[in-house]
Amino acid sequence: MSGHGGAEVTPVEKMSGTGDPRTGPVENKNEAAMSELVPESRQKPVVPMKPVGINANLLGYIGIDTIIEQMRKKTMKTGFDFNIMVVGQSGLGKSTLVNTLFKSQVSRKSSGWNREEKIPKTVEIKAIGHVIEEGGVKMKLTVIDTPGFGDQINNENCWEPIEKYINEQYEKFLKEEVNIARKKRIPDTRVHCCLYFISPTGHSLRPLDLEFMKHLSKVVNIIPVIAKADTMTLEEKTEFKQRVRKELEVNGIEFYPQKEFDEDLEDKTENDKIRQESMPFAVVGSDKEYQVNGKRVLGRKTPWGIIEVENLTHCEFALLRDFVIRTHLQDLKEVTHNIHYETYRAKRLNDNGGLPPMTSETEENHESNL
Repeated sequence: MSGHGGAEVTPVEKMSGTGDPRTGPVENKNEAAMSELVPESRQKPVVPMKPVGINANLLGYIGIDTIIEQMRKKTMKTGFDFNIMVVGQSGLGKSTLVNTLFKSQVSRKSSGWNREEKIPKTVEIKAIGHVIEEGGVKMKLTVIDTPGFGDQINNENCWEPIEKYINEQYEKFLKEEVNIARKKRIPDTRVHCCLYFISPTGHSLRPLDLEFMKHLSKVVNIIPVIAKADTMTLEEKTEFKQRVRKELEVNGIEFYPQKEFDEDLEDKTENDKIRQESMPFAVVGSDKEYQVNGKRVLGRKTPWGIIEVENLTHCEFALLRDFVIRTHLQDLKEVTHNIHYETYRAKRLNDNGGLPPMTSETEENHESNL
């Protein structure tokens, strides 16, 4: 040690506390070997502190309530996407209903469709995009049509191209998401809502209807609608709606809004009423206006009078519009992202051994490294 108070430590050999000092190194090796076998003690997980109750009577204004206005301004600047798919046999008024729903010519038939076009021999997928603006809010609307569905003599597995398309959009989003240099805002082409058109037979669902909804309800939000409901009497319509609900329940087919995704009692109460009373919506579509009692209304002209599309005593179109656009549009997007997409993503990563799918960018990087 130094005589000026500075401590100088010299290295010494570590020796066992007992026994012959000459055996020290051997015992040290044994201790080292044993220490490797003993697992290290794991640190206890950090338990988050419980939030301390704060008196609701604040001492002054903070401004927390402005977050809603901030979100509104941001949404108005960026806009949002909504992708809706229509599925059903030809002649059920799918294009007309979509045009009525958004009060504009947004369907495939309104965008340069030739009336002499023949029914395709196989199911095709055709997407048409539009930008709709209302009250300063922009919505990029994509309408996905499925010409050829259910129009063949043999309709076996005709839902497969539709299921493939839906999964392809999930895959496209997943590949964008796992990119190292991903986009700030990933383009969303995932199908948020699928309107399935049921033929107004008044009897029961066809085997094709049941098979389609059974397969597709697991990957997309299905909303069943009874097309051209003006072809049935009020009694026939009520009985048919009850029969369809019963058949869907017996076959274990879940349609949107699914019971298991109700977040609270308020949601459950509201959605139970829709599931038990409104579903499936019996609708009539029309993009033509007529004069009724001094007002211009959308409707269908018949020898018996005008069937008003937005009149609840005539059909349930107004209920469908309010449901899809005014009350559940954001929830449709959230269920698509948090449930259907997450289910696909988890399965895809699990099948890939926990690794993200290879994209063109990662493949190029991998090849350059080799």
